[in-house]
Amino acid sequence: MAKPQLDHKVFWPAFIVIFGLSLALLLNREAGAKIVDAALAWSTYKLDWLFQMGTFLVFVFLIWIAFGRYGNVKLGGPDDKPEFSTLSWIAMLFCAGIGSSLIYWAVAEPLYYLQGPPFGIAKGSSEAYQWALTYGMFHWGFSAWALYAIPSLPIAYAYYVRKDPQLRASTACRPILGNMVDGWMGKVIDILVMFGIVGGFGTSLGLGVPLLAKAASTLLGIPQSMGLNFAILAIWTIIFGFSVYTGLYKGIKRLSDINVYLALALLVVILAVGPTFFILSVFTDSVGVLFNNFFRMSFYTDPIVKSGFPQAWTVFYWAWWIALAPYMGLFVARISKGRTLKQLIIAEVLWGTLGDWAFFGVFGGYTLHLEFDKILPAGQILSEDGGPAAIIAVINSLPMSQVILVLFLLLEFVFLATCLDSSAYVCASMATKQLNEDEQPARWNRIVWALALAAIGIAVLSLGGMNAIQTSSVVAAVPLVFVLLILTLSFMKMLKEDHGIQCSPKEITIQPSKNTNISAK
Repeated sequence: MAKPQLDHKVFWPAFIVIFGLSLALLLNREAGAKIVDAALAWSTYKLDWLFQMGTFLVFVFLIWIAFGRYGNVKLGGPDDKPEFSTLSWIAMLFCAGIGSSLIYWAVAEPLYYLQGPPFGIAKGSSEAYQWALTYGMFHWGFSAWALYAIPSLPIAYAYYVRKDPQLRASTACRPILGNMVDGWMGKVIDILVMFGIVGGFGTSLGLGVPLLAKAASTLLGIPQSMGLNFAILAIWTIIFGFSVYTGLYKGIKRLSDINVYLALALLVVILAVGPTFFILSVFTDSVGVLFNNFFRMSFYTDPIVKSGFPQAWTVFYWAWWIALAPYMGLFVARISKGRTLKQLIIAEVLWGTLGDWAFFGVFGGYTLHLEFDKILPAGQILSEDGGPAAIIAVINSLPMSQVILVLFLLLEFVFLATCLDSSAYVCASMATKQLNEDEQPARWNRIVWALALAAIGIAVLSLGGMNAIQTSSVVAAVPLVFVLLILTLSFMKMLKEDHGIQCSPKEITIQPSKNTNISAK
């Protein structure tokens, strides 16, 4: 069997654009910062309605697919079985989707909402405390994971059912764009997807590296500096570069499994040694507030008062998830052979949400306990010294803080390594001409993309500031909104062509040789 060949028309333009932008940001930091600010303001304030309304409609669409006539359509042929156990499958898609940023925001986000609550609520008030955990759970909940799930469906369907040999977002658009996906338009779509990947992970690196540096500085007594940040990034690159080199089955799967066990251990320890009943109570109350206000939060743009809250938070989050959505679609599609559409949607939207809520419930609930009972001025530390300092201070307030800090450090490393090696694998897959179901992209190709992600991380760290971090994902998301729309329309066209308007309640598959030959299993 011939080895997978590099697609130079995708690889080199994407490679040059990504490294060129990284170099330009490094050499022109002041001008780059101004461009970053202007792009962020335009994207969030002019397109807030698009992000809010579009995200809600995606969530509704996925519910319709999962529990409607197409829910039991199988991703694969009649005899195709899942490649991974259900636990490993869910672990891989969860770890690939959230990275180390989840721990950062699970602590920092409730504190930010205490200082700047939504809906004109007075900061630090009892009502602000009631909303503090709720909004974080909303931003990391059903709507967010729906954005991740929406591209997974057409890409997986095109790859496993239509048997397209190219694992790309562009080829999944073929039902709408036709042969244009084989020309310049297809290349533009794939390059935009890659740009979204590095932009989205620029956000993860910009948040994760300083946090890890602060944890290492506290644990080992090393002075914190930009040099330490780069050392952390270098170690990270080696870890996830090696994982990408070993491949999907050995490296990424094993890292994901380790990640889940580390995460569960950390959550159980904090829940056990912390104020257990307060954490459970505030989590339960926050779930109730979220469900009671879900529609208001989903459409909140605040055009009259103009507080900027939905633009700075919700729109930023939806853009961040959209920037990474095609990457998640490609990765989840690759690992979802033999699953039904309903299984895929539930795995992402339900289990992904519950995983995020567990972190917000435990970390966020404990942080609110410290602030509410005036045990630790976590909010003040956040304002004066930044997010990493506040998070380490929260961890240090726990019993057995040194043990928990070591566990936290390990989890942070593995979390982002798992996320980044998945993204490097996806970029390498897209830059490969043909990739059959049992093939993987060339190892050197995977390593190159691991280094590319490290380069964008250095650029974001050098620019500094939350605006630079936010803009790397928001700006990348704007053109990808239209890519997601084309993917969704293509998906519906494929379903109607292959299944008509009725499906059996049994599991539905399509014979590989003929798209119109439906067989019930």
